[in-house]
Amino acid sequence: MTNTDNAPPLTGWQITLFFVPLLLNVQLMSVSHTIINAALARVDNYIIALASFSVAMVVHLLFASPSYQNHTITIAIVRGRKSLRGMVVCVLLIATYVSIMLNIIAYTSLGNMFLQHILGVSAEVAAGAQRTLTLLALLPFVTGFRGLFQGLVIRARHTNLVSLATGVRVVALLGWLYVGKRWFHGPELGAFALLLCIVIETALMGFFAWRCHIPFDGDTIPAGGEKGTMQILRFALPVAFSSGLQQTIPVVISAIISRLPDANIALAAFGVIRALLFMLAGPMRNLQQVYLTLVNSAADYRAVVRFYWYTSLIMGILTLLIALPGNELVFGGIFDLKADMRNYIVLPLCLCALFPVAYGGTNLLRAGFTAHHRTTVLGQATTVKFAYLLLCWLLSLAVPVAIPGILLAIFLLISAEIAEGCFLRYKRGRLIPTERY
Repeated sequence: MTNTDNAPPLTGWQITLFFVPLLLNVQLMSVSHTIINAALARVDNYIIALASFSVAMVVHLLFASPSYQNHTITIAIVRGRKSLRGMVVCVLLIATYVSIMLNIIAYTSLGNMFLQHILGVSAEVAAGAQRTLTLLALLPFVTGFRGLFQGLVIRARHTNLVSLATGVRVVALLGWLYVGKRWFHGPELGAFALLLCIVIETALMGFFAWRCHIPFDGDTIPAGGEKGTMQILRFALPVAFSSGLQQTIPVVISAIISRLPDANIALAAFGVIRALLFMLAGPMRNLQQVYLTLVNSAADYRAVVRFYWYTSLIMGILTLLIALPGNELVFGGIFDLKADMRNYIVLPLCLCALFPVAYGGTNLLRAGFTAHHRTTVLGQATTVKFAYLLLCWLLSLAVPVAIPGILLAIFLLISAEIAEGCFLRYKRGRLIPTERY
């Protein structure tokens, strides 16, 4: 971050104009997962289909999450053709690793052992998850370049184009779900439609990036020169490691609740709630892009913090409205869930009203460390988060749990986010002076 004391301070309206298209992008992405869940809720044996797709997505995100940071890394690093070439190499290396790992889980007995004995899911759910992963293993290359293109477009401050491409993706998803019914009748239907609609989204983002990215000229290249491939990898790998470790969180939570008496319904409910949280709280992760692109002074940072509090409050209220008065409309009408499932998720979803505050706070803190190139702290913070949940996992094996599995899952999800935020706040006070914000 550079200090520009003579520049006018950032206003809430400027932040809103930049943030809202990114918010809409996350909302539209979450609509994709919601549509898939709604489609799977209408197939035969829908509990197994929902649970299998939920587990497959958890495993996919566990390995594929490093590629989901490509837009953040691109915003922070790419300043010319040299750094762009280095970023392309970084995208390809990460995508290759992710695809290999997903294929191992999808096709080998080692993957079956991982699903049944480590995650603890039933044989039927494991088989459905493996079928789903055979298709999801193709996604890393597509999502990797999507992130690169998004980073170029966001840095050019054309965030409306990001949400436009995602809107096209949602429309394409509906078509692919209809077409896919000819060949698929279980959780793999969702993977098929998701893969092809993201291919369309990525192609459109590539076109937008080609047309509107900031020109590579002397004014955009920093005084110290551009970063080469190895420098980008040294910057990106801690971010990728942190992002990958973040995705162990739902994996560990799934492993904990999969051993409870209500395991199948808890796993299915966890998939439904996580899809809804992705829509309601997911936009808070875009505070990283807001910080990296717009913050140039301490006054700018304070404006972003105020924006964070207002936005997280709105998201929390929306969560409560959906959990209580909107329960039947959303979960009965859209998800087509039965009354027993709707009643099962009311209390956990009310607890989720706290999640936007926790999630937004950690993302704002993470952005500060990324901007100051202290990315190793991000890996440390996620390690603390993982260690906390691992301790909870060990305790769950030793002490019988007498509460509904989904309620335990949401408690662990929120408390783990708070643990990470506390660590980042502590490290910020020690490593980054307040005046540098």
